[in-house]
Amino acid sequence: MRFLLTLLCFTLDLLSCLYVRAHTRPLSQQSSRWPVPYRRVDERPDVDSYCEALYPFCPNGDRDGRIPYMRDTDSISVYRLQAPVWEFKYGDLMGKFHIMHDAIGFSSAETESNYTMEWYELFQLGNCTFPHLRANASAPFWCNQGAACFFEGVDDVHWSQNGTLEKIAVITGDMFNDMAQWVQEDNQTGIYYETWTVRSDPGPNATVWFESFDCSQFVHRTYRKLADLGAKLSSSSPTKYTKVYLYSGEPTYLGNDSTIFGQPSMKDLAADIQKFYYTFRPHQSYVDFAISLVDIYEKVVVHKNFYLYYNSEYWHLPMKPPYMQIVYEEVPLP
Repeated sequence: MRFLLTLLCFTLDLLSCLYVRAHTRPLSQQSSRWPVPYRRVDERPDVDSYCEALYPFCPNGDRDGRIPYMRDTDSISVYRLQAPVWEFKYGDLMGKFHIMHDAIGFSSAETESNYTMEWYELFQLGNCTFPHLRANASAPFWCNQGAACFFEGVDDVHWSQNGTLEKIAVITGDMFNDMAQWVQEDNQTGIYYETWTVRSDPGPNATVWFESFDCSQFVHRTYRKLADLGAKLSSSSPTKYTKVYLYSGEPTYLGNDSTIFGQPSMKDLAADIQKFYYTFRPHQSYVDFAISLVDIYEKVVVHKNFYLYYNSEYWHLPMKPPYMQIVYEEVPLP
């Protein structure tokens, strides 16, 4: 029941067993270390026109994440920003489950201009977490890119009313410009949103199989870059962030689109993956959604199966209790 309640609150945003025949890599290709490294690309590819956002990405800023130049002598205040996911729609509901969105604010002393910088999904969280099953395609279709958005202004009420707006550092204009250049490079190579952090168990000595790549991870990377540039970051309160955990035994690599889908020898595995993701399809009626929740419980809890898509490849997770948790945990500033 606890698993279903956790899944229900999480799928408010995501959605508005079968035995796995493992197709393993040759020994030389098996993952030799955990967690599996997040794979970056040489440059950001164009987005397929099939992918459409319910709410446009970065409506008030530069979609390519370009950041204005600051004078070297400027003094820039840095703010930690956090608010419940989709607060504009659900109010503080997501905050009660500690499902929070993170961003960074900046304020220029010379120009008195304020800015917000955040990294999030191009096509909402559900599309980054689960695919579309298209009638004319054998493989699931993913709209899972994320990107940085930088825009002028900081919505004080949005961040402070149910979340956090806290000054954590003061940097020079020169440090800001170096950070801006790093953001451009990071934004062009780290393009795929990864929702899940997968661990062997909730304990402190657990093995991490896969790391998430989401809004909070972007904030952490930016803080580390600022620290590397000489910034002194400090907070008067614990710096906590949302993590969505899956718990499993050691994952098994299955393959990618070309090695699984459309291959006669892999038709059973391909069908299993399609059936698994069908239960997470978008735009379900309330009745279908209730049926899907039961089906998800059977697949994940009863049969202990989960298919993870990471680095454009599929993995099988042999699930373990407590299966899934949303954890609001402290990550100290660098």
